[in-house]
Amino acid sequence: MPSRIIPKNYRNVTGVAAHKKAVGKAMFESTLERDFLSLLEFDSDVESFEVQPIRIDWIDDEGKNRSYTPDGLIHYRKKNRPPRLFEVKYRNELAEKWQTLKPKFRAAIRFAKQEGWRFKLVTDKEIRTSYLDSVKFLLPYVRQGPSDEAHVDLLIEKLKILDVTTPALLIQNIFQDQWNQAMLIPSMWYLVGTKQIGCNLNQKLTMSSKIWILN
Repeated sequence: MPSRIIPKNYRNVTGVAAHKKAVGKAMFESTLERDFLSLLEFDSDVESFEVQPIRIDWIDDEGKNRSYTPDGLIHYRKKNRPPRLFEVKYRNELAEKWQTLKPKFRAAIRFAKQEGWRFKLVTDKEIRTSYLDSVKFLLPYVRQGPSDEAHVDLLIEKLKILDVTTPALLIQNIFQDQWNQAMLIPSMWYLVGTKQIGCNLNQKLTMSSKIWILN
């Protein structure tokens, strides 16, 4: 359960994302947070994440009680990789409010160190990339799953033979008619999204993208 309730926000977009890796509700207070949660959902190294799971209390330089709630906590699959507290911010907001935010981030760093965690500040520069566009395109196919298990086998076996090709050429080498070719497309993007078929996700995904089989 979040450490604080996320209010309705008339400046940014607020809501709840449907993510399987989320522990509790995957709530967000901005489209930037929403996009970062999508990246976490897609990341195979991430086991789970929590939104605003803790509140950090500290005393400032003037002796006043302060509190700060980081945006979330990431748990990784590899046990030797420590959990990571994170805060998502636009770069222009950081520049405008740095003097106010800096003590909060210092408190988060201290708290994370005590817990054996790490603290990470994530901005729109790291989030809003071509990779994010690919993730947003692929996630619906990953959630839906393959349209037909037989299609998965056909695609993988044919790609092993072709080695390196494009989505368009791959489906054309399996079926001649456009109807059956179209039936293969959801399963093909599912395989890309689940990293069974390789593709450069830092470039826009099209039917002309280069693809290859992943072992």
